[in-house]
Amino acid sequence: MDANTYFQVIEYLSKKGYSRTEAMLRMESANQEASGTPTRAEDIGGAKYARAFGLLKRWVEENLDVYKAELRRLLWPVFVYSFLNIVSDYYPKESRLFFADLKASFQKEHGDEIRALEPINLPEHVLENDVAKIYRGAKYRLTMSTVAFVNLIQFLESKERDGGPVIIAVIQSYLNIVTIDRNADDQHNLTRMLGRAREVEDFPGEDEGIPGHNPGSANMDRNAGSNILTRLKLGPLPMEDDLMGDVQAELEEEDLRNPPLDGQSSLVQEFEQHIKREESEDAPNRHDVPLPPSLARDVAMEVQKVKENRDRFRIDGRTGGVGPAVSVTMFTFHNTFDGVNCLDFSQDNLLVAAGMQDSYIRVWSLDGKALPSASQSGAPSFQTSSSRRLIGHSGPVYAVSFSPSIAPSDSTAPSTAAKYLLSSSADKSVRLWSLETWTCLVIYKGHDHPVWDVTWGPFGHYFVTGSQDKTARLWSTDQITFLRMFVGHDMDVDTVCFHPNNAYIFTGSSDKMVRMWAITNGYPVRMFTGHAGNVTSLVCSPNGKLLASADDSGTIILWDLGPGRLLKRMRGHGKGGIWSLSWSVESTVLVSGGADGTVRVWDVVGSSDASGQGKIVGEGGTGTKLDGSGQVQAGAGVVSGGGKKKGKDVVVTPDQISAFPSKKSPVYKVRFTRQNLVVAGGAYLP
Repeated sequence: MDANTYFQVIEYLSKKGYSRTEAMLRMESANQEASGTPTRAEDIGGAKYARAFGLLKRWVEENLDVYKAELRRLLWPVFVYSFLNIVSDYYPKESRLFFADLKASFQKEHGDEIRALEPINLPEHVLENDVAKIYRGAKYRLTMSTVAFVNLIQFLESKERDGGPVIIAVIQSYLNIVTIDRNADDQHNLTRMLGRAREVEDFPGEDEGIPGHNPGSANMDRNAGSNILTRLKLGPLPMEDDLMGDVQAELEEEDLRNPPLDGQSSLVQEFEQHIKREESEDAPNRHDVPLPPSLARDVAMEVQKVKENRDRFRIDGRTGGVGPAVSVTMFTFHNTFDGVNCLDFSQDNLLVAAGMQDSYIRVWSLDGKALPSASQSGAPSFQTSSSRRLIGHSGPVYAVSFSPSIAPSDSTAPSTAAKYLLSSSADKSVRLWSLETWTCLVIYKGHDHPVWDVTWGPFGHYFVTGSQDKTARLWSTDQITFLRMFVGHDMDVDTVCFHPNNAYIFTGSSDKMVRMWAITNGYPVRMFTGHAGNVTSLVCSPNGKLLASADDSGTIILWDLGPGRLLKRMRGHGKGGIWSLSWSVESTVLVSGGADGTVRVWDVVGSSDASGQGKIVGEGGTGTKLDGSGQVQAGAGVVSGGGKKKGKDVVVTPDQISAFPSKKSPVYKVRFTRQNLVVAGGAYLP
């Protein structure tokens, strides 16, 4: 076709509105040499990207082991952007073949993204699909050693006729590769890279992914530099002066009535050394996060905290390779017919609440005694039942949370029992229930989609929620509307928690990221990436310096909040999700529970270098019990850490101190009490 005829046809198609046919004709014309000779079929459309990706993958797999782990991280973003380019260029058949041929190698780590991208077949889908918009809207950040990156570019430039320029174009357009000198960075030194090469599994780096942020920082400007971390105030919230004086006076009286035993510190000494919270540069100001004035109940709670802190079972981490003898009390719920969605234990160890699939909540007394209630006239109306049903939600209940409480010291002191219960539901609402009248007091509405999680702040009054609408919100019990909205996640906010000093909250999402927010202004102050699955549980350590996060692939990650860096990964749970985490009082031991039906105890203090090595054991709720030294008892069928993983085998890292299997009971909740005893709960699923 000569030039005149070509332009006449283009004009006709444009007038008639045949935009797709016009685009195809323009594309076919572009795929011709100046002489009119057609370009090779393998150099156009989907074939061009398939050939180029095959070239890259073969080179990566044949590379030296020391570089193979970091080069493999390049394959996923190149695959995604190549696929989206094929679809955008109107090659539906080639895009389906490209996706179907290559998706299997990414299914394990990126299963959710694979399922979201698979229906894409037309350019319109690229503009409408949520995951595609996320990838097209930002560059994928990847950190690579300088030597590996230089070798990569030299190889691609040498393959000009075999697809090298195609990969270079994808990297230039859609990736933000940060190169680091091997000698200047601890994560990319030769020892660490050789360790990664020997690992059974590989995980994304803490700065890898779409946001393109610097490690730990919530600043997403790629040119911001490395020293951009917001200074955090992680110290304990100071006590009110009046409250501090009242508590000290009560403790002095208690020491006179019950003098300490030989070798035991007095309550006043315990308070001064470990509990007393005064103003400091590292602590937030009480005016930044205002709380209601203290009451007699608050004095009684603080006094009891000092007693429990002095008399607790002390856990100092491993000693000589042997872990502490942590005991677990497991409460199993029978005949639930898979109807329990969530559990929570009150901090006074007297109540447990379960949120049900059938839209109601049931509360039990843990000691089996009847639950009393107050009548409208104020006279006690004792019930014979040891459980109560709370009805009000119009959808499944996904989270329940008891208000702060503590075990009573004596009958003459003000009541320190849990007074309220929060619940969140698929009906988009949060309800506040009275545990004295067993009625709903307030309905909080603001989310546009189901509310997945709700939790109280450490001092009550405030609570935070996470929802399918991709936001978290801060509320207070005395206002019907939310105080802050935290926006930034690309997918559902699945789990939330508070910092112990009440100044920050943490959110975990299906976008595999964890974010830390300041309550005072609602701004993000830290962002953590490194999970290979959806984040399912979060908990901050009592000392306020560490954060533990878990995902549905069975991995727990410890983060150092100050520098915003990953400390180590701990593995041992089977797949299906780790649903609950809890810290010991000393912040040295972590306990977890999840879908695999086990409660596991972890050593927090251990070296991060050891996390890459581990035993491989069989998966399952009725699995093996490990002793304190990490040795598996007889019949475990352990495979050497250097062996290949087969079937549903699970890697157990040396950080695991012990594991307690249940009998087909997924563990919904674990909690360290203030005296370092572990309480766990789950539902038996025959």
